[in-house]
Amino acid sequence: MIVQILGSGCAKCKSLYAEAEKAIAASGVQATLTKVEKIDEMMKFGIMSTPALAIDGEVKCSGRIAKSDEIVTWLTTA
Repeated sequence: MIVQILGSGCAKCKSLYAEAEKAIAASGVQATLTKVEKIDEMMKFGIMSTPALAIDGEVKCSGRIAKSDEIVTWLTTA
């Protein structure tokens, strides 16, 4: 499973990355967490605002910082 944080590296993007790290640890799911910071790569996901989170290429949220509990739900139902 691949979890991607899409954003330019701002404080909100870093917070979402930290929430995703917590969620992966809490869920026990094998996942690789990566950052996508290039605009052209982010545009491929069709997002209009950052930060955003995608799991296996599917955007789960954009424009907000999802909490780790919510991310755990996405990880365990993906």
